[in-house]
Amino acid sequence: MPSIVEAQNWAKQQLAGGESPKVDAKVILQHLLQCNQTYLLTWPEKTLSNEQWSRYQELIAKRVAGEPVAYIVGEREFWSLSLKVSPATLIPRPDTEVLVEQALKKVLNQADTHIVDLGTGTGAIALALASELPKAKVFASDLREDAVNLAQDNAQKLDLSQVQVKQGSWFEPFAEQQFDLVVSNPPYIDPEDPHLSQGDVRFEPSSALTAEQHGLADIEHIVSHAPSYLKAGGWLLLEHGFDQKEAVQGLLIANGFAEVFTEQDYGGMDRVTGGCIKE
Repeated sequence: MPSIVEAQNWAKQQLAGGESPKVDAKVILQHLLQCNQTYLLTWPEKTLSNEQWSRYQELIAKRVAGEPVAYIVGEREFWSLSLKVSPATLIPRPDTEVLVEQALKKVLNQADTHIVDLGTGTGAIALALASELPKAKVFASDLREDAVNLAQDNAQKLDLSQVQVKQGSWFEPFAEQQFDLVVSNPPYIDPEDPHLSQGDVRFEPSSALTAEQHGLADIEHIVSHAPSYLKAGGWLLLEHGFDQKEAVQGLLIANGFAEVFTEQDYGGMDRVTGGCIKE
């Protein structure tokens, strides 16, 4: 059987041509051995068991076939939080942290602060906000029961009990409630976008990726309904496609939002747009 370093070298060869063969080989092996990077560096000559080697080959084959590493290992880090992921939800991405950053600028860490994350998936945005605003009340919704269960599991694992996850479409579970902040990373990709057949998104649920009206249907729904759920002075913040800034800003302005702005992601692309309801 190969040693740890030999197994990683083999995996890197199998993954050659991918985005990050060295990192993928390491992360998958750490998951298999339930260890950290220090262990791999300290014991490079340690031999894998027959079972470990066989399983490692199976996992690397999945990655070669294009399956996302996050689905293979069942977790992904977001905002320094380790989140369980599954094919029922999108994989949290670093650029979505820009939405969290902007949200934290708009609300205070107070007991009367109410926040809702629509289409929460893994719960990444809601849980990141709850971790920074422990006094606030954070709510989240998702249409899919398996996504709701996953977000609830993540909240429990992270001991963020102030996050309440409810099943339903967008605002549906929150009749009569008012919020200081509404955030969402809704589906915003055009169903005809050729990128849907490339990379990790091939394995992610299309219902969490695509929307009609060239990707704007769900955003338009949220924007048009948000004023009824926002307190005076409350904010709506949305993640969107790199080329949707003008359309999203136009929707916000048409629905009575003020102080409309757009923030770029870490790659310099327009990614988060928001506005507030005037007092």
